[in-house]
Amino acid sequence: MADLKISGRTTVRKLKEEFKKAFGSSLRVYMSPSCKGKMADDAATLASIRAEGAKGGELTVGGAKRVGNFETEFVEMWGIGVQVANADDTKLADNDATLVQAGK
Repeated sequence: MADLKISGRTTVRKLKEEFKKAFGSSLRVYMSPSCKGKMADDAATLASIRAEGAKGGELTVGGAKRVGNFETEFVEMWGIGVQVANADDTKLADNDATLVQAGK
């Protein structure tokens, strides 16, 4: 299990693909921090949809990180809401599960 490095230059499509490859779980990316409303366009970069005032930068994520912690860090870094879902993207993962456990 490798760490996943995420930067503002990462596209939403690439993020979802690499997330699935690294952890086996699915990732839903939204335009708002509250994860309500519109999903992010797959062709957009994280920097292009980053919320005003969000610091951006680079985030390295390991499979042992808890789902809830990852989702919170993502909002803090980019102001973009994400939800981790199971491998076939049919239900959201438990916030106390690790990213790898969420994909099983």
